[in-house]
Parts: sequence; C-alpha cells; structure tokens
Amino acid sequence: MADAGGSIGTSAMPVAAASPGPDGHADTDVPADTASPGENRRAWRQLALLSGLISMDNSEGAVMSTLFPAVRAALDLKLSALGNMLAVSKILTMIFGPIWVAVAVRYGRKRILVVFCGLWGVWSVAAGCSQNYAQLFALYSIAAVGFAAGGPLINGILSDLFPDRRRGRAAGWLYAGFAVTGAILTPLFGQLSRVENGWRYGFFIVGAVTIGCGLLVWRYFVDPRIGAADGVAHAPVAATPGRRQVLAALRSRTLWVIMAQRVTTPQLAFLSFGVVFMVDVRHFSTAQAALVSPVAMLMYVVGTVLGGYVGDRAGARFPGGGRVAVWQASVLAWAAATALATQIRWPSIWVYAIMFAMVGLTQGFGPGSNRPILTSVTRPELRSAAFSLLLSAEALGWAAGTVLIGYAGDAFGLRAAVLWLAVVTSLANGLLMTLLYRPYRRESAALTAELAAERACDAPTGKHTE
Repeated sequence: MADAGGSIGTSAMPVAAASPGPDGHADTDVPADTASPGENRRAWRQLALLSGLISMDNSEGAVMSTLFPAVRAALDLKLSALGNMLAVSKILTMIFGPIWVAVAVRYGRKRILVVFCGLWGVWSVAAGCSQNYAQLFALYSIAAVGFAAGGPLINGILSDLFPDRRRGRAAGWLYAGFAVTGAILTPLFGQLSRVENGWRYGFFIVGAVTIGCGLLVWRYFVDPRIGAADGVAHAPVAATPGRRQVLAALRSRTLWVIMAQRVTTPQLAFLSFGVVFMVDVRHFSTAQAALVSPVAMLMYVVGTVLGGYVGDRAGARFPGGGRVAVWQASVLAWAAATALATQIRWPSIWVYAIMFAMVGLTQGFGPGSNRPILTSVTRPELRSAAFSLLLSAEALGWAAGTVLIGYAGDAFGLRAAVLWLAVVTSLANGLLMTLLYRPYRRESAALTAELAAERACDAPTGKHTE
C-alpha cells in the first residue's frame, strides 16, 4: 500500500538487503549510492548493450518514416497509411508492454529481451518482403508486439544498475545511443530511396542488425538484482506478475500526471512526419529531406547527454522539483523550436537543418529528467511495471498523434496540422506539467525515507525493530 506520503508500493514491513560488494557478498558498510570503479565500468558496459538493443527495436519505425514516400509510391498508399501503421505499433506497445513485464517475472528479463527484442527482428526482415499494404501492415504489427518488451524492461534494469544521483546521465546515454543509431541509419535509408525497392533493403538491414544485438545481449548481458542500486531487496509483490504490480504502481499521483503528460505530448508523433513534411510542404526530394534527420538526431544526442547531467545536478540541488523544472522548460522550448522549423519558409535545406537541430536538442532533455522522476517515486520491484504504464501512455499519445496528424494533413495540409497538433498542443502540454511539482516532492521524499529505513534494518549492529 502507499504510505502517507504517496510513494508507490510501500510494504507493510521493511524488506532489507545491502548492495552486493565486488566479491558478490552483501557489503553493509557501503552506502547504496556508491560502487567500486569496476562495478561502475560494468554497469556502463551493460547499459551500452541495452542501448544498442532498444535502438534497433525503434529503428523499424525510422525505416517507415524515412522511406514512406518510396513505400507510398511502390504500394500506392495515402499519407494516412503512415499514421495508421505507426499508430498500430504504438497501440500494440501499449497493450503488450505490461504483458511482457509480467512474463519476464516468470521467465527472466534477459530471456525476454533476447527472444522478443533481438531474435524477433526476423519479422522486420519479413516486412521487407511485403507485396501489398495488408501484408506490410500485418508483419509490421507482429514485429511491434515483440519489440514492446524493450522499453519497460530496459528502463527498469537501468534503475537497478545505477543509483539515483547517476540515473539522469544513464538515461541520457541510453537514449543517446538510440539517437546515434538513428543519425547513422536515417541518411542511409534516405539514399536507399534512390534504389529500386530500396525500402525493402531498409527493413532487411534493421532486422538483421536487431538479431545481432539480441545475440550480443544473450552472450554478454548479466541481469542485475532488482533493487541492487538502492541497496534493498525487492518485496514479494515482484514475484506476482501482472495486475498486482500495475495496481500498486497506479497508487502514485506522480505517475498519473506523467501519464497524462505523455498521452498529450506531440513530440513523438511529430518525429514520424519530419521527412514527409520536408517533401510534401517544402518540396525537397526524399534524399534531401533525409539530411535534416541526422542533424536533428545528433543534436538529440547532445540533448540527452546534456539533459541527463543538468537533470541530475538540478535534482541534487533542488530535490523537490529540479528535474521537473528542467523537463518542463525543455517541453516549452521544443514548442518554440518546432514553430520556427515548420511555420517559416527558409531559403535552403541547411537552414532547416539548423531549425530541426534545435528541435532535436530540446527534445533530448526529456529522458534524462522524466525517467529518473518516475524511478524516484517508485519502489524497485515495481519500476518495470510503472515504466510499462508510462510507455503505454506514450504509445497511446504517439498513436493518437500520428493518426490525427495523418488525417488532418490529408484534409487541411501538413503545415496546418503540425501548427495545431504539435506546436499549440506542446505549449498546453508544458503548462499541464505544473501539476507535477506537488505530488513529486511529497512522494520522492517519502520513498527516499522508506528505502533508507530498509537499509538501516540490515545495518552491522544487527538490530531490527518490528
């Protein structure tokens, strides 16, 4: 049950455990937020493996977004088809994310990641063989079912690898890897538009590399103990898959506000139409328009890394809302940057590249703030469930946004659709985030005190009061 402060999943009695030391035994003399240099290096190596895996899981959407003009010509599709396919993948993510969290409790997080996020890339290869819209839609959807496991499980694992004071940086680097992958692959996909049936090769490449990443995770990844970075043992609820974890996570008011923000954010949906916007509205070729994406993605890398450090520093200096303020400011700045990039006609592709670079930079600040915010109000054993809910909300918002922009673009023009459904909506979304400060301050303080009490139960004195 939630305690008086509202933190997620407070157990009736403390469950204590110390962080494992370098020799694998509990080291009760080491504070929960410290680790040896060797342990730190291992944690960052593990994060690199996870970053590669989640990057490839998301690259199928990059293929579709970048090469859609070629797919549209080959299969005779409308613009709304792009919105439909991207939307259904996000709806499936929303449905299957919590399911995979429950399955991972029974079969292990590593096994689920290897099979359904790595080897599942075979379905991306199959999508490249599609002969019509129905086949492409079906195979793209099957791939999305498996890839839905990555987000909630990997974000939960991140919180077990790194203590709170480094989680912003870790989340920043995790998503920086995703952005670097996109910056490398997007121009390659753009050039494939010059090749007959080049869009098929895009799916083949993504599927093959995804399978390779899955094999690397199978060989080298070691799943940490739940709660390891917090120095506590996970509560019995972690052994009960599905509904109990989700219901326990939903006791947090902070989570509810975050989910409302993610459902209404237009940032993710806008990315799906960036290249199409440059082709349909500004009349660049697909190959030219694809040059904007790597610039935006590279600046997104800068934003994720910089945002992670800024979020950690703000959280340490202003524990009651520093990370919230950083996140909110980045959302409002994104709205301004998107308005400049889409509502003004600039003289060359390179000016657009600069504008989209600012869009990428401001969007990059999000993961380094919002992931640690959710982690800091959620008990270790409930974090994957909480992240499945957050990512389900993101998926719902992404799906709704892509469908709305797709149909509004067909009906009123893509420029007007972006103005109202991206720029104006983002401004409203940023104002909504003001509701986050009060519950976050209360719940994060309550959970910090709760975990400290649990660690104290296993102090060297051996004293324990029930």
